Amino acid sequence: MSRRRLSSRKSTRRGTAKGGGFFRSAFFKRGLIASVIIFVALSGWFLWDMPGQDEIKPLEAKPSITVEASDGKVIARYGGIKGDVVDVKDLPPHVVAAVLAIEDRRFYQHIGIDLFGLARAMWVNVRQGGFVQGGSTITQQLAKNLFLTPDKTIRRKVQEALLAMQLDRQFEKDDILSAYMNRVYFGSGAYGIDAAARVYFDKSATELTLWEGAVLAGLLKAPSRYSPSASPERAAARAKTVISAMHDAGYLDEEKAEAALKADKVKVAGGNAGELPRYFADWVVGQVDDHIGATNEDLVVRTTLAPVMQLQAERKMKEVLAGMAKKDAPADDGPQAALVTLGEDGAVLALIGGRDYRESVYNRATQALRQPGSALKSFVMLAALEAGAEPDDRILDAPIIEGSYRPDNHDGKYYGEVTLTDALALSLNTATMRTLQKTGINGLIDVLQRLPFSQKFRPELATGLGAGETTLLELTASYAVIANGGYKIAPYAILEISTESGKKLYHHKQPEFTRVFSGAHIADLDKMLVQVVARGTAQGAQLSRGHVAGKTGTSQNYRDAWFIGYTDNLVTGVWMGRDDNQGMARVSGGGAPARWWRAYMNDAIGYSLPPFVTTFGRPSGGLFGFNDGGPEAVGGWGGDNGPVRATEDSSGFSSLLKYWSSSQDAPVKPDTAAPEYNR
Repeated sequence: MSRRRLSSRKSTRRGTAKGGGFFRSAFFKRGLIASVIIFVALSGWFLWDMPGQDEIKPLEAKPSITVEASDGKVIARYGGIKGDVVDVKDLPPHVVAAVLAIEDRRFYQHIGIDLFGLARAMWVNVRQGGFVQGGSTITQQLAKNLFLTPDKTIRRKVQEALLAMQLDRQFEKDDILSAYMNRVYFGSGAYGIDAAARVYFDKSATELTLWEGAVLAGLLKAPSRYSPSASPERAAARAKTVISAMHDAGYLDEEKAEAALKADKVKVAGGNAGELPRYFADWVVGQVDDHIGATNEDLVVRTTLAPVMQLQAERKMKEVLAGMAKKDAPADDGPQAALVTLGEDGAVLALIGGRDYRESVYNRATQALRQPGSALKSFVMLAALEAGAEPDDRILDAPIIEGSYRPDNHDGKYYGEVTLTDALALSLNTATMRTLQKTGINGLIDVLQRLPFSQKFRPELATGLGAGETTLLELTASYAVIANGGYKIAPYAILEISTESGKKLYHHKQPEFTRVFSGAHIADLDKMLVQVVARGTAQGAQLSRGHVAGKTGTSQNYRDAWFIGYTDNLVTGVWMGRDDNQGMARVSGGGAPARWWRAYMNDAIGYSLPPFVTTFGRPSGGLFGFNDGGPEAVGGWGGDNGPVRATEDSSGFSSLLKYWSSSQDAPVKPDTAAPEYNR
């Protein structure tokens, strides 16, 4: 008995060894069943809502807006831009190679997912201690783009891999690559390689050079970071990384790679309009809805921007800012700067909203409300002329001894009895204050209300020295009223809006220009402003030829420095200052702003005006003569129905006409206290 039992036990042990008793055990069976259940559950979870190939997501690109300069050159694009559908077989080989080298070198070898690439990426990430390199193939990226949401979850990644393998089994590699390159986002609203080629280089994808292809391939990692429009230096560095990757992958030999790496700049479409037209384009796009209302159509907006003027304005700004450390601002780390050039009819021909759009998109030409300082004194004199004064009338320039507001002259000098022309040319604060008191603050407010200012100015004496606030655009437009002989204008920048198919939605029509100031008064003021440049505070703005007039402005503690001037047919305003409203290092309107204005306008006066600009015609035979008529389409520079004189009905200060000829030594009694303003 005992032997059989032993024998039995031995046979049992032998049976277990031979037949795998563990795998027949209940424990194993339960584990196997549980594993199958978990696998089925996970598979169901992964596959439950995985889309089929008939559920391709539509390409949800926003309606696009293409902004063009007056000559038709593209200066900016917004929204979703869709180009032509292209086949990789039609693309230059170096374009395809650039994408493969930087995105998926084993594209033609793997099965939709690249296990080697995934392992390599995991190893790099572990060594770097963070997420540095991704392992997604082009096929996976296409699967995500076609079918999935951008959620970063394990479930979504598994679905992406499964779909990628399915795509790889069912489609040719070239078809997968073509679909990817026609849908992937390249930044700046461009979806697909052809759209990107047109947005950044104004050409078809089939015409891309090696360098351009490398730039576009470099965008795929981070379109906004490596955008050649926003950051050309960063885009160039990224393109060199792509070129090196192409060499490493065997797509380029060493000679071609070295030649390509010598490039150090990215020249994008619109470069003929300078680097800063985005300030202008942003401002224009904000006006589109006002002209045509909301729309879902792709739009093309033709504007007034003159690329040659824009480019020259930018070049001269850089030169002046570079030289300011030695001339104006030895302790200054660099102020902001803005410029506006208008035709006499208000057409915006050039606009700079800041020194670097990449640093700040804030538009200091159209958005920044700043104190104009002495640039407002021209309108004090215009109010005086309307009240019956003459440019050669005399006024006392001496310290103000009464009242809480006692502005003094910028340089501390006083000249006694001076003409109104001298007071404006030398930007004398006390003489201007006495002029304003004799004219009356209501007269100044009446003048300001007829000019293109949207901001309300307070009826106080300090307004005459620039205590209010305005934008560079509006101040420049107000001087355009002087330049055109006294006609009301409004700045405009949009010539035409059409759909991408060519349907016209808006076309700018010139208004009938209304005279708001007497031609005689404007001619007198023009004489006075000529002297500001000839022998006054704006001598730094003197040009080599032609008619030049304008006014400097410097607010308290050098917070703002302006020069607004005009020639025979152009009006340009320049501003410098700090965004934090702190003072600059003795930067005055007659310094760097005037030099920038002169350097730019010496060239600008030689350019032909675009045909859409209405000119008002300065008469020959003298700077200040008059012809009958109005704007060019009607006649010459003068042509009013007699001088505009103040009446109770028109301005409410006719009683001051007699007061003007009274004693000019009366001290100013200001109506309010306000800061002191400089030249």
